[in-house]
Amino acid sequence: MIPRTLLAALLRDARSYPVLTLTGPRQSGKTTLARAAFPSHAYVSLEEPDYRSFAREDPRGFLARFPGPVIVDEAQRVPDLLSYIQTAVDREPAPGRFVLTGSENFLLMEKVSQTLAGRCAVLHLLPFSRAELDRQEQAEPTNPETLFGSPASRFDCWELIRTGGYPPIHDRAIPPEVWHSDYLRTYVERDVRALVNVGDLETFERFLKLCAGRLGQLLNASALASDCGIAVDTARRWLSVLKTSFLVFLLPPQFRNFSKRVIKSPKLYFHDTGLACHLLGIRETEQLGTHPLRGALFENFVVAEVAKAYWHHRREPPMYFWRDQTGHEVDLVLEEAGVLHPVEIKSGATVAADMLAGLGWWRRLAGSEAGRPFLVHGGTESYERDGVGIRPWFAV
Repeated sequence: MIPRTLLAALLRDARSYPVLTLTGPRQSGKTTLARAAFPSHAYVSLEEPDYRSFAREDPRGFLARFPGPVIVDEAQRVPDLLSYIQTAVDREPAPGRFVLTGSENFLLMEKVSQTLAGRCAVLHLLPFSRAELDRQEQAEPTNPETLFGSPASRFDCWELIRTGGYPPIHDRAIPPEVWHSDYLRTYVERDVRALVNVGDLETFERFLKLCAGRLGQLLNASALASDCGIAVDTARRWLSVLKTSFLVFLLPPQFRNFSKRVIKSPKLYFHDTGLACHLLGIRETEQLGTHPLRGALFENFVVAEVAKAYWHHRREPPMYFWRDQTGHEVDLVLEEAGVLHPVEIKSGATVAADMLAGLGWWRRLAGSEAGRPFLVHGGTESYERDGVGIRPWFAV
């Protein structure tokens, strides 16, 4: 088993909360992590029809089978069970008594927030980060200096972007193009039907591919709906499905009014670039050399790695971007203790002077609120230049 950064936070919270909820996309390693972290816990999966029927028809009897600590896998399959878990932990609030795992969906998180508020720690496990795949201990990102401080990687940047970080690809050496195809088919045919009433699955698949073609861009739901041939409300609902099932996330804009003409639409990214590459028809790493979305995929990779660094340390990512209507932009803004640290992301292996121009312009505009600037690039060198920390792609 490749060690997971989230393990430390999971064990820490098990000493304080009676219920732990471990969520994330399917096949991100939630069950493996839970069983490795709590080997003495009983285990039951609500994927199994007999257990699922038992939990639905007689929840008290079902829970009575587990007088000690238990891992309940795929808890979203019987969301009403959480009300009975609430009663059980109110009666006996022993820390770490229930560990719930499952792909996050509307039913599960609605029940967690309504029923287990104050009793439950919610942790998010995403696909492997680059640091995890390199078996490197990742420091908690308390500031950009610790965030962008990782040593060298054994991976090729573009190969890792194409492959992605889903555990079965790395643990079982399944070819990425085969695994991603099976994963998407299962996701669309099963999870999407469970989350929302989608009559035409082929249209939803086309919607997914259109989202991949817009990664790193400002989200325009109207244009996305028009290109897919669906209503705007449908596009927004389907985006919510993709967010809730951890396929995509939206990077919000920074609203600090250094200028009154700031852009206020979020940007769209995928949690895993391997999945995005598959949706874009990229099957070989060599295709990325001339692909029109090469820069956007690199940016997506870095932004997603930063997000993983925060989520896997049980921290809400303080991540934004900044753009005004005149075209000035900062790819990523990290807010720590009221200080805004701008980060530019460039796929080129060589850093040219003009790559730093946007950072210099933004720092003059932000004034005293501007923190230490960084530029993450596709090369391997780490150094300082004109007050900017130049860091390689594997620094996160």
